[in-house]
Amino acid sequence: MIFIDIILIVFLFALFGISHTFLASNKIKIALAQKLGVKIAFYRLFYNVSSVLIFVAVYSLAPKPNVTIYDLQYPFDIITFALQVASLAGLYWATRLIDLKEFVGISQIERYLRDEYKTEDLDERQTLRIEGAFKFVRHPVYFFSILFLGLRPTMDLFYLIMFVSVIIYFFVGSIYEEKKLIEKFGDEYREYQKNVPRLFPIKFRTNR
Repeated sequence: MIFIDIILIVFLFALFGISHTFLASNKIKIALAQKLGVKIAFYRLFYNVSSVLIFVAVYSLAPKPNVTIYDLQYPFDIITFALQVASLAGLYWATRLIDLKEFVGISQIERYLRDEYKTEDLDERQTLRIEGAFKFVRHPVYFFSILFLGLRPTMDLFYLIMFVSVIIYFFVGSIYEEKKLIEKFGDEYREYQKNVPRLFPIKFRTNR
């Protein structure tokens, strides 16, 4: 029974990851821009809202087997919680360079209402900023999110599978995301890839 629960949990989170990546693809955005014109400005907000709703549905539908992987005791639970808080501070540091209104989709709608939206922007304006946390890892939001989600004083089977699924999604999603960034920024981003690791601030032979 637990095996079936595991398969179902993996399937549901994989379904979320595939749908999330599909809706974020440039092919979909370009096709919509050709049909909608400047109304593509509303897509980013739709994408974010729909992603939250799909994730909530997946989380609610997934079985929650009553299996505890570990339960840290004092003082290790306090230490782990403190590290989790520190990772939250890192996440704040990483998001400081991100235009949150643009990320959510509000700025796009504001530009549309001012009749200033450009269809070639698709669903967002992108700028390449290599400073702050982005000097150490190309996807610092993913990195600190992984730390925040993984540093838990207690871990059950459902959460562990979800956590592993999130890491896989971040890794695979970053590949597709960087393909789009190469299309936009070209050699500048390729040079960035050579010098800065992708998800974890550790340099390997190749970072791509």
